[in-house]
Amino acid sequence: MNIFKSIRVYFNIRPDLEEKQEIVEEITRGISFRGANLWILITAIFIASLGLNVNSTAVIIGAMLISPLMGPIIGMGLAVGINDLELLKRAAKNFSVATLISVLTATIYFLISPLGEAQSELLARTSPTLYDVLIAFFGGAAGIIALSTRGGKSGNVLPGVAIATALMPPLCTAGYGIASGNLFFFLGAFYLFFINTVFISLATAIGVRMMKFPPHSFLSTDKAKKARHILTGVIIATTAPALIMTVNIIRTSIFENNVHSFVKSELSQSGTQILSSSADRQEATLRIVAVGREISDSLRKVAEGRLASYGLHGFHLTVIQGVQSDSLLANSIQKEQHLYTPASDHQKLLELSTENTALSQRLSEYTLYEEYARELRSELVILFPSIRSLSLAPIVEVQTDTTSSTRYIAVLLGLEAGKTLPPAEFVKLQHWFRARVPGDSLAFITKTAHSNKQ
Repeated sequence: MNIFKSIRVYFNIRPDLEEKQEIVEEITRGISFRGANLWILITAIFIASLGLNVNSTAVIIGAMLISPLMGPIIGMGLAVGINDLELLKRAAKNFSVATLISVLTATIYFLISPLGEAQSELLARTSPTLYDVLIAFFGGAAGIIALSTRGGKSGNVLPGVAIATALMPPLCTAGYGIASGNLFFFLGAFYLFFINTVFISLATAIGVRMMKFPPHSFLSTDKAKKARHILTGVIIATTAPALIMTVNIIRTSIFENNVHSFVKSELSQSGTQILSSSADRQEATLRIVAVGREISDSLRKVAEGRLASYGLHGFHLTVIQGVQSDSLLANSIQKEQHLYTPASDHQKLLELSTENTALSQRLSEYTLYEEYARELRSELVILFPSIRSLSLAPIVEVQTDTTSSTRYIAVLLGLEAGKTLPPAEFVKLQHWFRARVPGDSLAFITKTAHSNKQ
C-alpha cells in the first residue's frame, strides 16, 4: 500500500491545479473568433498554404504555432465535460465559422497560386492513420493538463500540442482539393481534420471530468435534464462516426502491416527486389512485382500456403517477375506517355529548359574561378613570392543544428615548403584578393608540404 501511495503522490496533479473557475473563464475567452483572432487565423492559413505549396515543413510548423484554432476545440471539450450547453453552442458556432473561413481562405490562395502541383506535404494530409488518432487524443490530454495547471501555460506544452495535432494543414489541403476540383483530397483532408477535432475534444472532456471540474448549474431541473439529453445526443452524433472511422483506420493499418510482414518474411531472398505489393480485397488477390533473381514456383506455393498466418485467409498470390515485370514497367511508361498532352509537353520543355539554364550557370561558376586563378597567377608570383600554387572554388557551408547555409569562395594557397606568411603579409594578401575576386565572402586556406592551417 505504501508503494501505491508513493506512486499516487508522484502522479497527483491536483496540487498544481489553478482555480477551476479561472480556467473555465480563460478557455471561454479563447473561443471567440472576432477581430484580431480572425485576422491571425487568415494569415496563418495563408502561411500554411504557402508552406504546403513549396513543401516547406518549417513554414507549416510556423503556421501551426500562429493558428488560434485550438481555442474553440478545447472549448467544446470543456463544455461537454462540465455539461454546459450554452458554452457548447458558442464554441461550436465559432469553430464552424473558423473552419469555413479557413477553407475559403485556402481555396482562394490555391486558385491564384501559380504552383499547382501536389507536393508530399499536401499528399500526407489526405489519408489519416491510427497514429493521427492517437496523436490527437494524447495532444488534447496534454493541452487540457497544461491549461489547468500552474506553469503549464507558460511552458512549451501548448505550442507542442499545436504542432503535433496539425489542425491547419488538413484545412489548407481541403481548400486545395476544392481549388483543384479533387474531391478525394477534400474528403481525405476534412476527414483527418474531423478526427483530430473529435479526439482533442474527447480528451479534453475526459480530462475535465477526471480533474473534477464543477458541472454547470441550471436554473431548473427540467432545463438540466433537457441539456443533458442534448449533450448526450451531440456526443453520440460526433463520437460514433469518429469511432467507426477509427475502427476502419485500425483495420486498414493492421491489413497493410500484415501484407508488409508477409512480403518481408516469406518472399524476401538474396538477389530479389520487391518493387511493389498491392492487395485487392474485392478480388482477394495479393499482387507482387519483383525484379532480379526469380521467385521459384515452389517458394511461391509455400508462401501462398502461409497467407492465412498473416490474416490474409482466402487471398490468392500473384507474382509478376522477369519478362512480365519488364512488360508491366514498359506498359506503365507507355501509358504515361499517352497521357501527355501538348500542354504537358510544353510544361516539360519549360522544366528542362530551366534545369539546363541552372546547370549551365553552375558550370560557368566553376569555370569562371578557374579563369580568375590563371589571371591572378602572374601577379601573385611577384607580390607574394612564397606562394607556389593557387586554387579558387565556390563552396557551401551548412549548419548541423539549423537549415541555414552560407556560400563562400575558397582561396587555397600552396606555400613553399618550410615557409609561412607573416600576419601583416597575410592581411595584405586578403585585401588584395578581396579587391580582385568578386564575391561576398572569401575563405582563405593555406597549406605547406608538411601541414595545413586556416
